Amino acid sequence: MTCQKFFVALLHWAEFIYVITAFNFSYPITPWRFKLFCMPPNTTHDVVLPPGISKNTSDLNGQYEAAVEAKFNSSGTYFSNFSSKPTVHCCFWSEEDKNCSVHADNIEGKEFVSTVNSVVFQQIGANWNIQCWMKEDLKLFICYMESLLKNSVKNYDLKVHLLYVLPEVLEESPLAPQKGSFQLVQCNCTVHECYECRVPVPTAKLNYTLFMYLKITSAGVVFQSPLMSVQPINIVKPDPPLDLHTEITDSGHLKISWASPTLLPFQLQYQVKYSENSTTNMRETDEIVSATSLLAGSVLPGSSYEVQVRGKRLDGPGVWSDWSSPLIFTTQDVIYFPPKILTAVGSNVSFHCIYKNENKIVSSKKIVWWMNLAEKIPQSQYNVVGDHVSKVTFPNVNATKPRGKFTYDAVYCCNEHECHHRYAELYVIDVNINISCETDGYLTKMTCRWSTNTIQSLVGSTLQMRYHRSSLYCSDVPSIPLTSEPKDCSLQRDGFYECVFQPIFLFSGYTMWIRINHSLGSLASPPTCVVPDSVVKPLPPPSVKAEITVKIGLLKISWEKPIFPENNLQFQIRYGLSGKEVQWKIHEVYDSKSRSASLPVPDLCTVYAAQVRCKRLDGLGYWSNWSSPAYTVVMDIKVPVRGPEFWRKIDENTTKKERNVTLLWKPLMKNDSLCSVRRYVVKHHTSRNGTWSEDVGNHTKFTFLWTEQAHTITVLAINSIGASLANFNLTFSWPMSKVNIVQSLSAYPLNSSCMILSWTLSTSDYNLMYFILEWKILNEDNEIKWLRIPSSVKKYYIHDHFIPIEKYQFSLYPIFIEGVGKPKTINSFTQDDIEKRQNDSGLYVLVPIIISSSTLLLGTLLITHQRMKKLFWEDVPNPKNCSWAQGLNFQKKMDIL
Repeated sequence: MTCQKFFVALLHWAEFIYVITAFNFSYPITPWRFKLFCMPPNTTHDVVLPPGISKNTSDLNGQYEAAVEAKFNSSGTYFSNFSSKPTVHCCFWSEEDKNCSVHADNIEGKEFVSTVNSVVFQQIGANWNIQCWMKEDLKLFICYMESLLKNSVKNYDLKVHLLYVLPEVLEESPLAPQKGSFQLVQCNCTVHECYECRVPVPTAKLNYTLFMYLKITSAGVVFQSPLMSVQPINIVKPDPPLDLHTEITDSGHLKISWASPTLLPFQLQYQVKYSENSTTNMRETDEIVSATSLLAGSVLPGSSYEVQVRGKRLDGPGVWSDWSSPLIFTTQDVIYFPPKILTAVGSNVSFHCIYKNENKIVSSKKIVWWMNLAEKIPQSQYNVVGDHVSKVTFPNVNATKPRGKFTYDAVYCCNEHECHHRYAELYVIDVNINISCETDGYLTKMTCRWSTNTIQSLVGSTLQMRYHRSSLYCSDVPSIPLTSEPKDCSLQRDGFYECVFQPIFLFSGYTMWIRINHSLGSLASPPTCVVPDSVVKPLPPPSVKAEITVKIGLLKISWEKPIFPENNLQFQIRYGLSGKEVQWKIHEVYDSKSRSASLPVPDLCTVYAAQVRCKRLDGLGYWSNWSSPAYTVVMDIKVPVRGPEFWRKIDENTTKKERNVTLLWKPLMKNDSLCSVRRYVVKHHTSRNGTWSEDVGNHTKFTFLWTEQAHTITVLAINSIGASLANFNLTFSWPMSKVNIVQSLSAYPLNSSCMILSWTLSTSDYNLMYFILEWKILNEDNEIKWLRIPSSVKKYYIHDHFIPIEKYQFSLYPIFIEGVGKPKTINSFTQDDIEKRQNDSGLYVLVPIIISSSTLLLGTLLITHQRMKKLFWEDVPNPKNCSWAQGLNFQKKMDIL
């Protein structure tokens, strides 16, 4: 290694020389690379010196001085008197400053003593390339050393250290530091076979003066360089510029752009070098600018370009950064700029074109434009930008319709008579994405949702929500602000993206939109602004209860107001009969102070389900979720509406003139019992024994002994509220049982499930209340069936299951206020009776049919007769027209044979 060979030669074991370096002077490190030459006096050895610098050290002079004196002795002791010691000269030199700084005599101040090989050092001296800089992050000071020695010597173990010191306070003219104040860092050999030393520098001391010198050690021998100094802020080396790219302006010029690497406390200047190589021209340009772009000359079709940029501090000293990676590109014979456009529906877009045909650029006036090679674009959309640049504009573009695998429209720039195969690509997509947001009932987070199902997806594109929070509320017309933040969103199973803002500022305006990122550019959906307070979805109302009010009989639903929000709320109630599929009815409550509502319902004795939800009264925000359902409990709310309808079955004992009466009644329905019956009570009233009651419990049959002339019975229904108010009375009277007003009763079966009964009445002085129709199968001791029929009815349909082979007994009882009258009883029907009646009824139907058929047949015969007569007499000659037939009587019978 070159660096190691030099230092090994310098530190080779031999006789020793004392090297004393004056530290009251220091060389100021320059922002550029410099060389350090150290050589003995009257050196004749061929050392590497820059051109124009004499090899005779007695001729060197300069402003900065550093002296090295040598004393030969094998003991390596320190001497205080240097008047007779020979002097070694060191020189600092660079391309920017060709004055060599050197010193030879009268060194004053404190000295450090080191030992070096006198023979080697007197022969070759030292020859180094050194550059120091401050990294762009302003945290690390780096020195880079490279040996320029040509001689090749034996390799030894070599160590290089840098010793430095930074003062504690900032001084305008700092003095050289004491020897013991220096700190030591080790320098490492890099892959380039040279050494790199790294010194950390606090940000607060970038303007301080840093003193340093190099210390080289090999095989126990040490060499020290002269003292050097620098202010780290003056040798900052930026990183190379980033994102180097080019574009063609509307006028056809090449624009070179780049980005500054990071934020620095000072402005940068940039050096740009680029070359252009075409079939007709070749040029190279090197320019220095302070902006991050450079407008070069006109771009030429069919040319190749190469561009590089580097940067340095604009005001004050600094180090040039490394060159950026070269940007190399070649233009085609037909140049579209831009070559591809991604835009949104409704936008206005333009393409520019430079057309080269057979090494000649076509005039912009001769260029025509086509869309997909199928539609010529009207010339009204053309613009001539320059002699060779043509422009076409598409106003208010529509969404691109995919054509197979092509998701773009091809725009062709053509000569008057031909089109090149190259084209520009136009991508137009609909970016109208709806964003809806909802603040939770606890006012702690806002959830926003959006879907991409309404837009055309572009291969290679990504979607990102961005937002900006204003301090208070939203503007009337939301717009995309200059600063924004990204928001992470997760894709849900329903295809929607969901983004959660937590915590939230309740009255701040959140302007949000969806950015569609693509290599062609980015698009943004129309922005929407949301104030979390305006999109609150309240918590469902708590403590919802439902009940049927006692005595009033209304469905009462009550609730509490949720804790949040504190705004006035409106409420919505839905209720219905409980079941698998509830048929809900809706009731609105706009009174924000109301906490209950009473609603009429048709059936008071069933279970109702009820739910409540709420929303801000001013209409902002959303309806809350429905509360958990509340259910009513079936219970008695009123006394039964009426007592049960009842009838009787009498077992008569003629010898004792007493009868056993069995009362029969049907259980009350829920609507009549409101809502249950706990027991029945039979109330008796006679003229002799007065009035008394008997509790029969839940039974629907009760037997008592009828012994008096008249016995009135009333059956009451009892629930938890009380006894029924409207009840049916039935009076059993011996005299009334002989009153007969039903003169006739007939029954006719329609089918096996329906029977028609009709009857006639005679006049009566008694008050007829209703009829009881009773029927049963004759000759069987089956339970009787009965119906209560209004007094005004003279015909009634009985719906029951009638067995055709059985014979039934029908009895019609007139019921008066005074008692039960004498019934009319008939016995019918057997199967024979039914068939007979059916046959009789069929006869009445058949007779008209037979008469009609006979009439139709007679008419047909008469018409047929007339037609036959006409047909027959057509062959008989008319005597008036035939001479031979005149005088003959065709109606007279004649013997032919």
